[in-house]
Amino acid sequence: MKHRLSLYIYLLALVGLTLNSCKSLDTSVSVPKRNLPGTFTGQQDSASVASVNWRQYFADSALVSLIDTALTRNIDLQIALQRVEIFRSNIRFAKGAMLPQAGLAIAGGVRKFGLYTMDGAGNITTEITPGQIVPTHLPDLYVGLQTSWEIDIWGKLKNQRQSAVVQYLASVEGKNFVLTNLIADIAISYYELLSLDNELEITRQTIQKQKEAVEAVETLKDAARENQLAVHQFNAQLLNTQALEREILQQIVETENRINFLLGRFPQPAPRQKESLFRQSTQTLSAGIPSLLLLNRPDIREAELQLRASQLDLQSARKSFLPSFSITGGYGFQAFKPEFLFTMPASIAYSALGNLVTPLVNRNALKAQFTTAKAIQVQAMYVYQQAILNGYTEVVNELSNINNLKEILIFKQQQADALLQSVETSTELYKSGRASYLDVLIAQQNSLQAQLDVIATNKRQRIASVNVYRALGGGWK
Repeated sequence: MKHRLSLYIYLLALVGLTLNSCKSLDTSVSVPKRNLPGTFTGQQDSASVASVNWRQYFADSALVSLIDTALTRNIDLQIALQRVEIFRSNIRFAKGAMLPQAGLAIAGGVRKFGLYTMDGAGNITTEITPGQIVPTHLPDLYVGLQTSWEIDIWGKLKNQRQSAVVQYLASVEGKNFVLTNLIADIAISYYELLSLDNELEITRQTIQKQKEAVEAVETLKDAARENQLAVHQFNAQLLNTQALEREILQQIVETENRINFLLGRFPQPAPRQKESLFRQSTQTLSAGIPSLLLLNRPDIREAELQLRASQLDLQSARKSFLPSFSITGGYGFQAFKPEFLFTMPASIAYSALGNLVTPLVNRNALKAQFTTAKAIQVQAMYVYQQAILNGYTEVVNELSNINNLKEILIFKQQQADALLQSVETSTELYKSGRASYLDVLIAQQNSLQAQLDVIATNKRQRIASVNVYRALGGGWK
């Protein structure tokens, strides 16, 4: 009775010592908190365009068809989906760690005890079967079940399972973030392609006009009203514009292939209608309130879940300092000869053992694990704050960009109209001898550049609408 009481006192002291040392491990961490502003630059919209499905938002059948193809074939998206499967398997693994482990064991071996040992000396005079002394080389055969179970007293395994679940949810948000970027990247490349198509059309129209100008100046030269220098200047401008045409053609090829890469297919033509670049969008770009970013942006949601997982991992690392209790056991048949292996009940063997283990000496590895888990949680807090700050900044930038581009387009269109008129005026004046050929060349060059600027501004407007949609968290729903 005294020995049993002493054992209980020893165990209680051991557990108490471990619990007391575990209290010194502080799991509370904090970083300076940054509160989101209440609005985006004074806007008070209650709804966000991020809630609009991407099919309705873009409303371009050619673009929608391209995105549909990418959703089934894009390689980055397929990689993200497999990452989700990996974390789903991690949940099953963590759940399995909480359950008893059992397996069928088949073992065979031979043993020889030293003669000058307790077992060896005893076996010399011991009969293993009637009339047969224990042999020097003793076979050992076993067939049966082996089990083990770590009982989750402190909830360490539960924390690990919860962390696996949260990391799986974070991987889903990571997949959604890939999806959002994929849709936005395809739309941006598509609008760049439409812009290049329109630039090519304007350039070719300009080439035709410049060819007519070359013919006209050659006619004037033949009539002795102009010199060879004017012919060279007009030809040089024509050659420069023809070179620009080739540059645009190359950019079209590269942009098409960038879209094909996103679609996971080899180079081929991308169907589109260049006129759709100038169609007005029917969607109202309402940004909503900044707090909606926490719900809509997958990267912010992923960072938040990773923060939660790091908190659970820190709790699990702290509980690694506490005693662990496990039960092992076995039940089966054991004998020294195959013919005796399944003899009932003589060959039946079973065992049961309970283990209470607590780390006392050389806990540096556990301390390092705890310190690492704590640093990872602090890091996750900063990553979460950074994701929020980045999301808010992106929205503000794109909203400002959209507003300014509306004004820029008005000015660029007025400039293009004026310069187009100047080409006609300078041509007429040149024919009547009241303007030089340099005036015509400059007017043609400025008009071409102004028309290209109008196309580029329309493209920038389209891209800005894509970027604000992505920045608000649209595209993955």
